[in-house]
Amino acid sequence: MRQNLARRAALVDAAIEVLAREGARGLTFRAVDAEAEVPKGTASNYFANRDDLLNQAGGRIYERLRPDDATMKAMFTGPATAARTAELVRDVVERVTAFRTGYLALLELRLEATRRPELRALLTERVSEDVEANVANHLASGLPGDADAIRMIYLAANWLVVERLTLPDVFPKEQAAELITALVERLLQDSP
Repeated sequence: MRQNLARRAALVDAAIEVLAREGARGLTFRAVDAEAEVPKGTASNYFANRDDLLNQAGGRIYERLRPDDATMKAMFTGPATAARTAELVRDVVERVTAFRTGYLALLELRLEATRRPELRALLTERVSEDVEANVANHLASGLPGDADAIRMIYLAANWLVVERLTLPDVFPKEQAAELITALVERLLQDSP
């Protein structure tokens, strides 16, 4: 397999775009080559097979969704209140929905993972790590809420992202923000 890391990343990013637009059935090496605007046959030189491409796309989405250092630092500044927690959750929802194709591709990968054990294992590991990192970072920040409350917020926020990306008129942006605030306040009302 080829080792040009920039080209490989461009191909995986192209695969994410194809997944989001065409679904898992539309993800072919030819479609990735076309999306990346590279010569036909390029993707097949970089990936052993379609499963390899799917797995790498799953990993790459999480790389691109990972918050930058400034975003992480901001979590540890400001008042340790439910209102600040709601603000941070709203920021996460906005950041994730801004990478629309990535999240839609991730939904496609999750569906595909029901049929592909290797992809299911990869996504299970990545999502579990993400959840536990979110819980650990939240607890370390001193913000109110225990691990269970943070997991519940994670679940609710993820489904809100799905609604915002697939049926945006169900919960318009302003209403979504209000719902996040209400959710966080109710879950954290008894927290220190």
